[in-house]
Amino acid sequence: MIYLDPTVADMPVERLMQTALLTCSPDTPLHEAAQRMANRQCSSMLIMHRNEVLGIWTEHDSLRLDFDDPGSLHIPINEVMSSPVSSLHQSTPITEVARRFGEEQRRHFLVVNDEGLPQGIVSQTDIALKQGLELYLCLREVHDAMDSQPLVLPGTLSLGQAAAGMREQKRDAAVVACENGEFGIITERDMVRFAARHPGNTSIGQLVSRPLQTIDADDTLLRARDILIDNRLRHLAVQDKKRRIVGMLGFRHMLEGAEQRYQLELRQALAQRDQALSRSRLNLQLAERVIEASLEGVIITDARGHIEFVNPAFSHTTGYPQEEVLGKTPAILSSGRHDATFYADMWQTLRQKGYWRGEIWNRRKNGQLYLELLTITAIRDSNQDISNFAALFTDITHIRENEDQIRKLAYYDALTRLPNRRLLEDRLELAIRHAHRHQQRLAVLFIDLDHFKQVNDTLGHAAGDELLLDVSRRMVARLREDDTLARLGGDEFIALLPDLHETDEASRIARRLIEAIDDPFEINNQTFRIGCSLGISLYPDDGTTVEQLLQRADAAMYRAKQEGRNTYRLYSTSMDVHEHRWLAMETALRDAIDSGEGLSLHYQPLVERDSGRLASMEALARWHHPRFGPVSPGDFIPLAERSGLILPLSRRLMKMVAAQLRHWLDAGLAPVPVAVNLSARQFWQFDLIEQIRSLYQEYRLPDGLISFELTESMLLDKQQQAVQILTALRQLGCQVAMDDFGTGYSSLSYLHQLPITALKIDKSFIQQLGESQGSETILAAITGMAQGLKLTVVAEGVETDAQLDALRRYHVNLIQGYLTGRPIPAQQIAERYLINESRASPP
Repeated sequence: MIYLDPTVADMPVERLMQTALLTCSPDTPLHEAAQRMANRQCSSMLIMHRNEVLGIWTEHDSLRLDFDDPGSLHIPINEVMSSPVSSLHQSTPITEVARRFGEEQRRHFLVVNDEGLPQGIVSQTDIALKQGLELYLCLREVHDAMDSQPLVLPGTLSLGQAAAGMREQKRDAAVVACENGEFGIITERDMVRFAARHPGNTSIGQLVSRPLQTIDADDTLLRARDILIDNRLRHLAVQDKKRRIVGMLGFRHMLEGAEQRYQLELRQALAQRDQALSRSRLNLQLAERVIEASLEGVIITDARGHIEFVNPAFSHTTGYPQEEVLGKTPAILSSGRHDATFYADMWQTLRQKGYWRGEIWNRRKNGQLYLELLTITAIRDSNQDISNFAALFTDITHIRENEDQIRKLAYYDALTRLPNRRLLEDRLELAIRHAHRHQQRLAVLFIDLDHFKQVNDTLGHAAGDELLLDVSRRMVARLREDDTLARLGGDEFIALLPDLHETDEASRIARRLIEAIDDPFEINNQTFRIGCSLGISLYPDDGTTVEQLLQRADAAMYRAKQEGRNTYRLYSTSMDVHEHRWLAMETALRDAIDSGEGLSLHYQPLVERDSGRLASMEALARWHHPRFGPVSPGDFIPLAERSGLILPLSRRLMKMVAAQLRHWLDAGLAPVPVAVNLSARQFWQFDLIEQIRSLYQEYRLPDGLISFELTESMLLDKQQQAVQILTALRQLGCQVAMDDFGTGYSSLSYLHQLPITALKIDKSFIQQLGESQGSETILAAITGMAQGLKLTVVAEGVETDAQLDALRRYHVNLIQGYLTGRPIPAQQIAERYLINESRASPP
């Protein structure tokens, strides 16, 4: 009997039979019948005459042919067919079909109806293909089912010899060793093809199917089945780890192996049943061992709740040995955390539903509390009366602690252990409700550390983390008991101050926090100072929602940064109006950059000090808006930097300068070089040089007609990269001036390395000439150094004749200021300076 998947065992054979019958007449020549079988890839053919089945010819019958005699392949098929044909009714269960395959050693059955008329053919392969996965999962590996003694034939044999060998060995396939060390396979189906077209005396080595499809002996039968079905094969050669052929595997081997496996499992099941019946007491002992080995605590009580049995896990968890609890009730574990109502509800659920499951706090023998997940089940006797209660419990204290830890990670900052933004917003919302209910005030303090980035970049992130811990500890120490300090991330903190009686109380706390952070810090044996900028918003004055209070405290903090840092500012309505005005201006500026409307350029001349002749000009941006009117560069340039518009604005202004120069040239004028101020973000753009080169090409400008000015602070952090960019600008013929020189952290040690052409002395030094000895000393030093470095010196902000006269004592080449010329539009520049050479100096 063959093992069958239970899902198909009782299925009638008509559900899996092949209904497309291949038939022929008795006088059909054998080779023609074989051709039809090969074309249809069928494994059998019925020989019929006038709707009567006379016999059957199968692939297996092809092994009896005499391939050495070509004439034998032209005989009528009725001379080689098998007759009579074994048949079965179409309603026969597949279990019966499988049994007959095994007993009668057949591969095909004719399926007939009630009138005995043929309805289809069923084969062993059909049963194998209809099996569920259980068969292959049970057998598991290929070596369990394979034919471990495959038939291997030399490739020099003839077809007749090969067929005889396969017939004698009772094999439906054989491995063929070919001349070049390759292997192939020859099967009964191949013999049918050869009968259809006799290949003559060709050796089987030239006729076999190659390459040989193989599978490893350790592979699963499930995979072997998939390969056979996917490739429409019937056989696979089995190889070992050394790639040697050690077996053959086909559907027949799987079925035979399944039968052996099924019989073995059946014998084992019967033996186990006999053992179970004769050794029921041992099974009970086995169950007791399982309970004893269980990691879950087990308690069994009688119907009144008195303990009859506990397992070792109970004693391990509670600390009570078995002898101390037998006869007592589980109340000895009571923690005192649950009231009488809790236990009453538990017993009521037990009586109604027969079980109860939940979490309960109990107490160990040593007094320690623990949380357990408890399941109690009522056990009933044959009369359905409760005879016992069985309880299983697991100590989940550590699980709950881990869940609490995860909850803390969700609501607390991992570094400082302060509440994070999520928890802060929850607390702030509750505080707002409380303040509204009791008509009280509260304050939100937005704290941002000053110069934290420099510490992080200089000392490393580990030192930065240590600094944040010190800062958080100091601030917590300065806050009141009911206040909340939270970390938003980075160097930003929020303090929530509930129950305020007056505004000054928030200001006092803000000053305490600033003083705490202002004290020196010592990390890694280095002492340094930082500061903080702090913004305050008040409920209900500045907002009534979480979002409003946080946003307005943030705005106040930014105002504190803008107005000097290390201080605090209170939010005000005027600040809100100012922020809205800035937002509207930002939108308007963005539109102006896109369209160019409202943007213009004024040009301020730079003249030679001694001759008064025009040497160059500086392009200065102007913006006029229909709503805001003329907007000062001191307002819209910082706005562009703050909003990220500085790059598109700078590109727009450079194009305007280039277009104006082209216009002057086309008008026959001879313009002088025009200087453009480069912003830091524009200077460090990777394609700056290519932008400028394209600008020169697009507007056909002579080399050097556009020059550039930049501040020294832009170059401090990346001096080597700056040298490369400045060198590239110089190679384009551009003059480069360092603007506002002397006001920053000047480093004379690298100044000589920079390929610049001019220094522009800041106007603060010029305006103090004759008033400050220090300014004159610095001016003398700068001009003397510039002379030594062969740099052009420009004095900015010259407004009086006295200043001009004073500058004659120093090495100054060019003058820029209201005395020599104010910034004016392009048309006026052309009229005053560019018409002819005689009018090159200002009137």
